[in-house]
Amino acid sequence: MTTQQIPVVVLAGFLGAGKTTLLNHLLRSARGTRIGVMVNDFGDIGIDAMSVAGQVGSTVSLGNGCLCCAVDASELDEYLEVLTRPESRLDVIVIEASGLAEPQELVRMVLASENDRIVYGGLVQVVDAAEFSATRRRHPETDRHLPIADLVVVNKADRVAGEELEAVRRTVGELAGKAVVVDATHGRIDPELLFDRVVPEGEIEGQMSIEDILYALDEDDAHAHPHTAYETVSLTAASPLHPRRLMAFLDGRPEGLYRIKGFVDFGAADPDNRYAVHAVGRFLRFYPERWPEGEERLTQLVLIGSGIDAAALRKELAACELDGPQDTPDEHGMWGVLRYVQRKEAEPEARDQEGS
Repeated sequence: MTTQQIPVVVLAGFLGAGKTTLLNHLLRSARGTRIGVMVNDFGDIGIDAMSVAGQVGSTVSLGNGCLCCAVDASELDEYLEVLTRPESRLDVIVIEASGLAEPQELVRMVLASENDRIVYGGLVQVVDAAEFSATRRRHPETDRHLPIADLVVVNKADRVAGEELEAVRRTVGELAGKAVVVDATHGRIDPELLFDRVVPEGEIEGQMSIEDILYALDEDDAHAHPHTAYETVSLTAASPLHPRRLMAFLDGRPEGLYRIKGFVDFGAADPDNRYAVHAVGRFLRFYPERWPEGEERLTQLVLIGSGIDAAALRKELAACELDGPQDTPDEHGMWGVLRYVQRKEAEPEARDQEGS
């Protein structure tokens, strides 16, 4: 069986955009999920324990199983090794980049890591809606950062009037290309967009806890919505999928579709293995693993995004199913899938299918 890998999310944005606020929101709202935080900065995280982490190399506990390291980029692999040890039992790692960092360098380092316990979890770029135009003037590299993001959070949306906010969204969307763009107030996005939140034992999925209610009623956030809306589409198929048609779907997946996860049955194209699939933004990986003994052979996928057309996605995925004995992949049908199977002896692949 494939070892469960820990997603590593890179959180970037210029000083004052709201990265730390968003990170604090994730730490406070993702109860039951053990988060490792790597801070490539010396700013104020707003958590008491982090006052200890003002020096490079320190590691502190944030409570609830969460850990935090303050690191230089050169120490990335060293601390990934620490945070991915089995005894840490982390569910996700978030790297908060310095406000003046080049996010593509951190992404490249994560993709180049030889740590087989991690998987790339996406680049999240935070922009300040109220200061967006001024930020672009001061930091023209903004126009270079947005196109490589997987998710762009237009933060402080409550501080901008409707027409101005729409203009910011439009410009961000044009610069960001295929990246998913969502609005946020006080950095509040749903953790499910970034990673699978673990529901504490005894809690009902979707149930608000006392902490959630108090957070929602916080005086500073009285008018803030607790989460950015997102949509989930689930698919279970008893028929195997045609590898070429699935790859055509994945290569052309629509804007707004941010994450894909689950297992795929390719039937006779590879009867011995099912394929775990992990996609975030334009990043894609398949992980072949032996079918569990006695388990029904099904394709089970979950798609997560914002502004997606659920009915259209289901129709496109249904068209990937094999249609009877005459619908058989040719001998080279799996080649497209195998391009995205990571092999330890190979160099890491480009972060997206177009090589950008």
